[in-house]
Parts: sequence; structure tokens; C-alpha cells
Amino acid sequence: MKKIFIILTLSLFAVSYSQKKKEIYLFTSFREPATEGLYLAYSEDGYNWKGLEGSFLKPEIGASKIMRDPSITKGADGTYHMVWTTDWKGGNGFGYASSKDLIYWSKQEYIPVMKNEPEVVNVWAPEIFYDDVKKEYIIIWASTIPFRFAKGVEEEKNNHRMYYVTTKDFKTFSDTKLYYEPGFSVIDCVIVKKGKKDYVLVLKDNTRPMRNIKVAFGKSPLGPFNKSSEPLTEYLSEGPTVVKVGKNWLLYYDNYGSKNYKALSTSDFVHFEDVSSKIKLPEGHKHGTITTISKKVLKGLMEKK
Repeated sequence: MKKIFIILTLSLFAVSYSQKKKEIYLFTSFREPATEGLYLAYSEDGYNWKGLEGSFLKPEIGASKIMRDPSITKGADGTYHMVWTTDWKGGNGFGYASSKDLIYWSKQEYIPVMKNEPEVVNVWAPEIFYDDVKKEYIIIWASTIPFRFAKGVEEEKNNHRMYYVTTKDFKTFSDTKLYYEPGFSVIDCVIVKKGKKDYVLVLKDNTRPMRNIKVAFGKSPLGPFNKSSEPLTEYLSEGPTVVKVGKNWLLYYDNYGSKNYKALSTSDFVHFEDVSSKIKLPEGHKHGTITTISKKVLKGLMEKK
């Protein structure tokens, strides 16, 4: 009887400890016209999101002083690293800042990743991925370099391809390289680690007839990736982000043609279920990414205002 009691006690302690350590989902966002900076929403179940009041970081860099498409990832040391779009057109880099609590931030820096491409039109939607195999960060983004690639009906200044750099410390960066060239204009890519040597690239086919979301598969976060899938979403959708909730993955996206947000659920990135009726997001929520925070960090964010 004593043995059973000890086992039960240990079991209850494990449950209690697990609940105490439970992470909260955090969704980054911005509000048009993107001059106010970083907005945040949190969720305990990955479906229902509550907005945190006001901006948590006002943009100070870039010619336009805007913050679009904020992407945050949590490093192995618990530091949050964020990159964002600083200019809708023009500019050759993106913004960067880091924080331990999402309240107090490092000095904002401008990272000129396309400085060797004088004709570059833009640097859009940088996205951070932490490669836990090589212990480095991969940052990918979309840029147009006129007359560099074959195009369809796109204008030369709207014919995007994906590029990348890697870094271990956000002080020194690798040389910029072409990341993904699917043979068509592509933006808004997100890397997902599904398993060992099993990666998914979620992307937006930005060609005029398509403008929807697809996936491709590879054995490394740097590719190469196979031929992209058929469209998963309807015409005029973009800004995908992915989060693991339970056994399934949720793929959120901005269904901007209909001015709403939608979500798909999948276990394999081949078969998808529309779960849009089950999600709830703050009004005005725009293109961002999802990470996790502790209850302590959430408490600090809620008490900031």
C-alpha cells in the first residue's frame, strides 16, 4: 500500500510540475500602416488568441521606419530573436533586435543582406529558423532582382526568389545565397522541422494567377526541396506560419482576399483539414509567426501596460 501511495504521489507531482512548466503560445503581429511596431497575442490551446494591448517595440530603423512581418524564434539560451521588414520598397536589409522578456529589447540593428545587389527592389518578410543540428540560425527572405530569373506575367520588379544567410550570434553572418528557386515568383516561406532529415517548406506562390500557399519537402532546412504541391489555400492568401499543437500541426495564414484569417490542421503536410471555424484572433491581426513563452514572461507582458 505504501508503495502504491509513493507512486501516486510521484505521478501527481509529475503532472503538477508539467502544468507549472507549460508553455504559452505567442503570435507576433503588426497593424497597418505598420508604423506602430510589434503587436502580440497569446493562447493556451493554439486556437483561441487574446491580444495584448499596444505595441511592444516601435520601429526606429530603415528608411520607412515601419515594422512588417515580425518573426521571432527562441534560441537555445532562452533569448528571443526577432527580424522584420523595414521597407515596403527600397532598402537592402531587414531589422533585428533581441530580448529576454519581450519587453526590454536590444538596440535595433539594420542587417544589409543584399548590399552586394545594387538593383535589388526589396527585402520582404524575413523569417528565422533555429537549426538545432548545426546550432545556428537560418534567416530567409524574398527579394526581387530585375532580369535575374525567367518570369511569367509578373513585372520584373515583382519576380521574387528566396535568399538566406546563417549566423550563430547575430553579429557575423554568412554570405547571402539563393535559398529557393522553384521556377516562379515566391515569397513568405516558412521552414518546419517535421522530423530527423524531414523538413517542410511552406511557401506562397506569388505568381499573378496563383497567389496561394503550397508546400515542398526536403531532407535539410537548407534544401534542396522537391517540386511544390498543388495549392492548399484559395486565391489571395499569404503569410503562413506553423505551430505544433498536440499531435497535429496548425498552418495559419492571412486570407487577405476575404480579409480574414484561416487555419489548416495536418499530421503529415499532405492531408489537411480546414479548422478556421475553431480559431479566434484579435481584430486587425497581420502576418507574423508563432513561438512559445513561459507563464512568467506572459505575466510580465500583461503587467507592462
